[in-house]
This record gives sequence, C-alpha cells and structure tokens, in this order.
Amino acid sequence: MFVRQAPLLICIVALMLCAAMPAVADQTGDWAEVPGTVIAHSPQISGKYIGSPSITVTPSGAYLAAHDYFGPESNEHECATAVVYRSTDQGETWTQTAEMQCLFWPKLFTHRDAVYLLAVEKHHGPIVIRRCLDDGETWTEPLDENTGRLTDREGQYHTAPGPVIEYKGRLWRAFEDAMGGTRWGERYRALMMSIPVDADLLVAKNWTFSNPVARDPEWLDGNFHAWLEGNAVVTPEGDMVNVLRVDLPPHHPEKAAIVTVNPEGTLSSFDPETGFIPFPGGAKKFTIRHDPTSNHYWTLASIILEDSIIDDRPARIRNTLALMRSADLRHWEVRAIVLQHPDVKHHGFQYVDWLFEADHLIAVCRTAYEDGQGGAHNNHDANFMTFHRIVDFRNFTTPIPPLAP
Repeated sequence: MFVRQAPLLICIVALMLCAAMPAVADQTGDWAEVPGTVIAHSPQISGKYIGSPSITVTPSGAYLAAHDYFGPESNEHECATAVVYRSTDQGETWTQTAEMQCLFWPKLFTHRDAVYLLAVEKHHGPIVIRRCLDDGETWTEPLDENTGRLTDREGQYHTAPGPVIEYKGRLWRAFEDAMGGTRWGERYRALMMSIPVDADLLVAKNWTFSNPVARDPEWLDGNFHAWLEGNAVVTPEGDMVNVLRVDLPPHHPEKAAIVTVNPEGTLSSFDPETGFIPFPGGAKKFTIRHDPTSNHYWTLASIILEDSIIDDRPARIRNTLALMRSADLRHWEVRAIVLQHPDVKHHGFQYVDWLFEADHLIAVCRTAYEDGQGGAHNNHDANFMTFHRIVDFRNFTTPIPPLAP
C-alpha cells in the first residue's frame, strides 16, 4: 500500500507493502500516481461514478471485490448495476467475473462454503441477497421470498458495505430503513438484521429485523442531522451494538452514534445522553472490526486535518485516510495516516471496506484521483476502486499532523 503525503507519493518500506501492479489496465502513464492497485476505473465523462467498494476472501482463498455505479448516467434509481472482480494472486491483479442488475450498495461476505452479496435493488429499494459457489462467477437470482428477496418490493432501505459478523450463533448486519420521511438523512432509521448461522440465508422468513429507531432532530442541542451506514459490533461487555456515521451541521466536530440491540435482535434503542461519541472521520462511512489478537477495535476512516478545512461541512472533506484503534469502542486513537492528498476538492479516499489477514489488513477504497481524463468529478464522485494492503498493521504508525479542531 502506498501513502500519499503532499505532494509526493512515498512507500514506507519497513511497514507497508508497495502495491502498484497492473490491474484492469496497465497502471502506467496517467494512472501511475494512483495509490494502490487499480481494480476498476470509470471516468467522470461517463456520468457513472464508482461507489460501495466491498471485499471478501472466498473459501478457496481468492479475493473478491465489488462496487456499484451511481451518478446521472447510472440506473441507480431504477435497477442499479453492481460489478464483481476476482484476484487469485493476493490482490496484485484483478479480473471482472460478473456484472449484475438490480444491486445497489452491495456487501460481499463469506459464510460457510459460499459467498453472498447483501444489497438493495436500487437507491432506497428493497433488500435482496445473492449466493455464489464458484468464486464470483455465477450468482443466484432473488426472485421471491425463498430465493433471496428479503423484504417486500415496496420497501425502501439504505445501507453501505458494512460488516456481517457472527456472534452467539447468529449473523448480524446493520441496515437503515428509508421510510422515516422523504429527505436525505431525516428519513433514515437505524435497525439490525440477524439470522441463525445454520439457516438458509436466501429465505426471508429466517431473518429477524429489529424495530427501526428514528433520529430526533433535537439531539445534540438541535444539531443532529442524520445517522446512517451502521456497523454491527460486539462491545467489550459482550453486547451487540450498531455504530453509525453521524451527519452534523458546519463547524461541528465529527461523532459516531452507538445504538444498542437486545440479544434476540428484535429491539434497538438509543440513549442520546451516552450514545454519541467523538469519532474522527465519523461524518463519513467507516467499517469497524474487532481484532482478538490485540483486543482492540480497528477502523479506516476519512479524517480531517487542520490544513484541510476548505469546506465547513465535515462530510465533504475526504482527502485523508487514517488507521485508528480503540480499546473500548468509545475512545479512538489515530495511529497512522494511510492515504493523503493536499487537494480536497477533487481527491478522496473513502467508504473503505477491509478485512484482517493474519498481521495485515486488506482493503478496497472508493478513490477520487487524477486519471488523465479530467480526474474525478469531485472528491465524493469517485473514478477508481483501488486495492491496498497494510503490512503489520498493529505496529504501523506515522506522525499525525494536527487534526481539525
């Protein structure tokens, strides 16, 4: 993995593995400076931007990565498109294996002897799931409630590629329904899905949904806009929680929200007095996982440095990706700057999905970067999906510039 520090591209040899291998095209010329390994590229002129990067390792040991398309020329609001890629050489090269319709915000995960894609059909659509048994080549079709259609066709749901975790005999996955209103943010209500580990994941009746918890605009002294893109996480005390991104007004420090879930997965609840925590990067999507070796929680988050404040909305600053850890899920330490570019407007490292691999982290990133074709439309509307590896992540540290106050 490369570290981008303004304005030079450097490799921290002792701690990180350089990864600039050919992917879907030769990574030379205009792409030579793109950090990591390019898996997919979509120029801004296409009007289709790369979203929802996701990664898993199949039972055979292959890596699979997926993304969707959003933007004015995509079909995200009718029947979205998702694409799957495979690597059989630990992420050095990638090949497209499938393109599927009516999949948006897809999350890849592996369970038992199969790989699954859990998603919605379109922007704010019903929840569906597909199964694959051949390393990303062929996927089931969600035709009805017994083959992967998990909610009714009129349902409106929201998500991002967050973790699917196994705990106490069940799989758990955070979601939001989008039926709490009509405007972005205010409509999202936090919920948790779960299913017994031995049940058929394609059968709708096997899944349990908690109640959806609506936001209250009076929280945080009337400054709470929205929560979304939650993570299923087990606390040090052994409780299931949903840790969500929090959207706040301009000039506010970033936070996350912790929603509690009962052991049966039927009841979600939130205490605004204790549920909000300081969280660098909390205004953008993040993935949290617990590492039993270090007994810490880890994440890769798009933090804000003091010299990057050119926009007053925290959610609009995405040019610095950091490795963070926490011992208790409530207090977070920035350990290293992983990717960084001095330009805030057109560069972004965001929506990173990642996995532990022994002493390493493997990750896929929604990357907005120069491509010789006009670059990214903006830092949000990414033109690349890139693969990265952090070697010896538990011991990886860098100097940390001052964070935004």
